[in-house]
Amino acid sequence: MRHEVEVKVEEIAARGDGVGRAGDKRLYIPFTTAGDRVVARVSEAQGDGFAAHLVKLVEPGPGRAQPPCRHFGECGGCALQHLSDEAYLAWKQDLVRSALKRRNLPVERLEPIRPAARATRRRADFTAIRRDEDMLFGFNARGSHRVIDLKECHVVLPEIAGLIAPLRACLTALLRPGEKAEVVVNATDNGLDLLLITTVSLGQGGKKRFGVLAEQHDIARVSRRHPAESRAEALVERRPVRVTFGGVAVEVPPGAFLQATKAGEAALTEVVMAGVGGAKRVADLFAGSGTFTFPLAHGGASVAAFDDNARLVQAVEQTAKTGRMTRISTKVRDLMTKPLAPNELGAYDAVVFDPPRAGAQAQSMALAKSRVPTVLAVSCEPGTFARDARILVDGGYKLVRVLPVDQFLWSPHVELAALFKR
Repeated sequence: MRHEVEVKVEEIAARGDGVGRAGDKRLYIPFTTAGDRVVARVSEAQGDGFAAHLVKLVEPGPGRAQPPCRHFGECGGCALQHLSDEAYLAWKQDLVRSALKRRNLPVERLEPIRPAARATRRRADFTAIRRDEDMLFGFNARGSHRVIDLKECHVVLPEIAGLIAPLRACLTALLRPGEKAEVVVNATDNGLDLLLITTVSLGQGGKKRFGVLAEQHDIARVSRRHPAESRAEALVERRPVRVTFGGVAVEVPPGAFLQATKAGEAALTEVVMAGVGGAKRVADLFAGSGTFTFPLAHGGASVAAFDDNARLVQAVEQTAKTGRMTRISTKVRDLMTKPLAPNELGAYDAVVFDPPRAGAQAQSMALAKSRVPTVLAVSCEPGTFARDARILVDGGYKLVRVLPVDQFLWSPHVELAALFKR
């Protein structure tokens, strides 16, 4: 079924593609919105319909806007720059509402989404590939491993966007044709933190070049890690790299996970702190670098932080030890394969969990069998959140509050924080 058809787009699906119909077939057309009339080229089968490519916009729908970035439509970082702010936020709000509805989940309070501002994302994962004559440096193209050579980005912080050209030049001098590197950039409290993930040993020449780059752009640290290894070596370390959670500065390892924006982190923390209330004993599951651990401890709770990443757990432990924060304990534990059992959960008045996109199904099943009075769930995937929430509700919890949070501007991803009460 490879031909061109004219269709009217009816809605935007969960991945950000517009949906139209050709006969009885659904067509998924990227970069379109409800009300658009378009000519689309139909290609391969996709789910319950066919993937299609936008050939021509015949008549724009009411929610369409002019994309601000020259790379939009090719770069895979953004899928929805063609929407007006109002249409975009309404669609993201509906992603959460629809996920809850599919699982028949009643919620006492579904709040309006907290929007993400432009140029505020503090983490970026770039790819660099050296070709014979030049360097490709940027994000992957949509649905492809092909790298888009980035010239601008309207999503990341200006200081990260300002590093694109200097990093391209630096890596052009260090990589040989065919070699590649992943470049993780975190904006921390005291400067940018760069982690290069590559099989290439950069040696003294690399240290020297990145030393110059760090001085010119006030970069706090540059590290390098082999893809098959967990620990990174410091190429340049001009000062310790710290991120503050709950008024406590945590010295984080290279490439540490951070919430994508400060405003998003603040919104999620607000829900967690309000929901926990006066609980004295709290388990912080999938705790990472202590995003919620330290605010909870600062609020007076005794907090047990669990995570499977030993480097992050060590950072939390060392910070607590240095600050004599005796109310914080830590443990390395893979909660996906070894969730806290109901008898272990009985030691806590409240549980906070913030799993990866796959969710926390096993841990939710254990919580459903526990007597923990209060559960706070933070999620970056409404579908797996709704699955886990259904388990908790079936186990006797009430879903009291859900706050959607947009941290990944113009992408199909939406985060949320939710309060459950038994």
